Amino acid sequence: MAQQKHDPRSTRERILDAALNIFSAKGFHDTKLDEIVAEASISKGSIYFHFPNKEKLFIALVDQFADLIERRARQAIEKEAPGILRVRAALEAVLETFGKYRRPAKLLLVQAVGLGTVFERKRMEVTDRFALLIQTYLDEAVADGSIAPVNTHIVSHAWMGAIYSVVIQWVYTGEPSKDEIMEALLPLLLKSVGYQD
Repeated sequence: MAQQKHDPRSTRERILDAALNIFSAKGFHDTKLDEIVAEASISKGSIYFHFPNKEKLFIALVDQFADLIERRARQAIEKEAPGILRVRAALEAVLETFGKYRRPAKLLLVQAVGLGTVFERKRMEVTDRFALLIQTYLDEAVADGSIAPVNTHIVSHAWMGAIYSVVIQWVYTGEPSKDEIMEALLPLLLKSVGYQD
């Protein structure tokens, strides 16, 4: 009988799934690694092999969710012609992803705030990552004449602040709806760079 090979990736994914469940139910501070071990049906050594501590595990969840959002945004962007339509498609994709994955969004956006320097650095890294994505497509819009030249670095960070604030409220309360956000926020952001439909 052939022995089944151990797949470390599937163990890592099981740990992340279990961590998301426990963190969502109990919060970061009240979650014990032993609870994640039990939920994932793994040994304690397995969790330490992949994640040396609870903070690294939480940060891995942040990275996983950020990767998902970026992947969805890039897929939506690729379907559009260069310029301002890509900016619109990216915002819609981000909101749809947050709406579909509200539980991890709430956990990672809300609980990561106030958890200390490591988490604040990670939050800033993710913010910078998405601001750079926005900046890329704003630069395209400037290059193709869709919008007048602006400091796209500053604008992209300002947009991230506005998006983050609205998404936090939405993740907490479910209000306003995604459609209301798109109807109000998108024109506001586009007008801020001089774009008119």
